[in-house]
Amino acid sequence: MKKIFSYIMAFALAGVAMSCEHTLDIENPNEISEQSFWRSENDALAGVNAVYGAFYRNGTYARWLQMYLNPRSDDGFASTGWGELRSTIDFTQVDLNFEGTRNIWDHHYRAIFRANQVITNVPNIQMDETLKQRYIGEAKFLRALHYFNMVSLFRSVPLVLEPSRPTDLPPQSSEEAVWAQIKKDLSEAAPNLPAKYDAANLGRVTKGAAYALLGKAHLQQREYQQALDAFAWLVDGNGARLGLSGNDLYDLVPNYRDNFLHTTENNRESVFEVQFLALQSTTDEDAPTSNLGNQRGPFFGPGRRNQGDPQAGFNDIQMHRWVIDEFMEERTTSNGVDPRLYVTAIYNGNPETFYGRTFGQLVPDDQMQRAWYRKYLNDYHRQDETFEGPINFRVIRYADVLLMYAECLNGLNRTSEAYQYVDRVRRRAGLATLTATKPGLSAAAFLQQLMHERVTELTGESTRWLDLLRWGYLDDQSRINELKTRDPEFNNFDIGRDKWLPIPQSELDINPNLSQNF
Repeated sequence: MKKIFSYIMAFALAGVAMSCEHTLDIENPNEISEQSFWRSENDALAGVNAVYGAFYRNGTYARWLQMYLNPRSDDGFASTGWGELRSTIDFTQVDLNFEGTRNIWDHHYRAIFRANQVITNVPNIQMDETLKQRYIGEAKFLRALHYFNMVSLFRSVPLVLEPSRPTDLPPQSSEEAVWAQIKKDLSEAAPNLPAKYDAANLGRVTKGAAYALLGKAHLQQREYQQALDAFAWLVDGNGARLGLSGNDLYDLVPNYRDNFLHTTENNRESVFEVQFLALQSTTDEDAPTSNLGNQRGPFFGPGRRNQGDPQAGFNDIQMHRWVIDEFMEERTTSNGVDPRLYVTAIYNGNPETFYGRTFGQLVPDDQMQRAWYRKYLNDYHRQDETFEGPINFRVIRYADVLLMYAECLNGLNRTSEAYQYVDRVRRRAGLATLTATKPGLSAAAFLQQLMHERVTELTGESTRWLDLLRWGYLDDQSRINELKTRDPEFNNFDIGRDKWLPIPQSELDINPNLSQNF
């Protein structure tokens, strides 16, 4: 089986206490209480699995994170008729309580609440010490991952490190304090996590995932040496030599497309991915009968030509054509088109989507000059998109780690050493090495080249907004002007208002210790 565990939700320990009220304080005799839980090794496992369960909420990886981190950057835009969604993506937002933003806040804190329960309660359980420390390490990674998303989207957020209660009104912490906690959690988690799991536990947090996210956290703050040290475990440290039969534990898979299919998941290029199942939803809660599917497809799909055709998506989000131009800047060594383009985009020149036909349907004539993100769409095995998509979302890929490793070396003025890691990514795409085509670049020129390499390798994978943040594009009006040339939505962008998501009005209403981001 490809999935990490039998999905266990044996308890419902209150949800996110920060955002709820008690209206009737009567104990439910059919519900396991917090006092009677956290006693056995099985309780510890169920508690950790409940943290993973938060991935299937709309506000985390099932829907809204992917919708916010892609089209709000300059490579995509809103083509939706849903007014509130459009205004969130094109920086004209007036609804401070839009469900997408509210879900991201609520569901991330739900996961943090559950992680806090594990970190607080599991140390007191009498059980195998190595397994105990692994469970705590998994919870610390998952807490760090959710805080990574929150600080990257909202900046100053409450830093809650103990199981919260309904009466809690936590204040916001500084951006620096949140980043410090993320790095602390990951540094403590990594030594207690295994390098790999057996087949029954694929998808659980590994040591490599912890070091990769730690490196990513340092890199977002331009702490190049610390980031390099963390990434090194995967690239040229112990983690690079733990594979079977002399192979590296991590490597690029030969076929780039395999990173976005449900038939080739948890491969050697995957550092951490969210496990999805194509199950029918019967409730909005993350329980055994929940929708465990990847909901990206309907929102990113190009729509249908005629009313009677299969629903290939809602056409809510499109990709800008300038991304396609990036791929056309150079040919492969066999004089072909960069094959990553056909994996990345549905457009009228993609032979894999039948020159204007996708999901078995003709694209309307008036849409032929448009483009859509293809990654994670289900066009290769069905003619429609549903909310129960089976494709795992790759949170961190090894190719991303290699490019970030190169960025760290370049940031430390070790540019000549950085070339080899970009070359590995380019060779997989069939391109000539950067060493051969552009030797001797300055650090500034090499960073510009890396910006191009990250577009062609990672577009549509929820990385571009974080890249723009890290490179200072969202702090500088001259750079905003550059973004406008690629994405007219940035004509609406105001640095003080739009760099960070607004805190949901519902949170401000119940917690006087919070202040808005603008």
